[in-house]
Amino acid sequence: MRVFNGIDEVEKAVGEQIGRSDWLEIGQDRVNLFAEATGDHQWIHVDPERAKDGPYGTTIAHGYLTLSLLPVLGASIFSLEGVKMKVNYGSNKVRFPAPVPVGSRIRAAAEFKSLERTAKGANLVVGYTVEIEGSERPALVAETVVVLVP
Repeated sequence: MRVFNGIDEVEKAVGEQIGRSDWLEIGQDRVNLFAEATGDHQWIHVDPERAKDGPYGTTIAHGYLTLSLLPVLGASIFSLEGVKMKVNYGSNKVRFPAPVPVGSRIRAAAEFKSLERTAKGANLVVGYTVEIEGSERPALVAETVVVLVP
């Protein structure tokens, strides 16, 4: 894991591949809990028996579940120290090129895409690509924005 101490160190790393996360297995329990939290109980996510005959042969994770895992995946890639606060400001781009079958493992790669100084600190754009073990296509490609307050 890379540790950055303050906005100046983060800025120097803009344009770099920061690293890759640990692998994380996506289990049916996690998918079911996400379905409960969001109210999205589509059978492709929560009904393993029906999903056997579906397009993927198994249940798949919600795309937004994969997106919601970026904080935990990112935490094993880098740490931003020397700031008072880090706040998720949103996303510039989110795409789900491939489904994540339940039982598969995912990991994220991160790149600091840009840093814009503001009156209150800086906005850091982090590019993430979430890969599925054994798959050529990524599960997720996203750019997130983090507000850094010194």
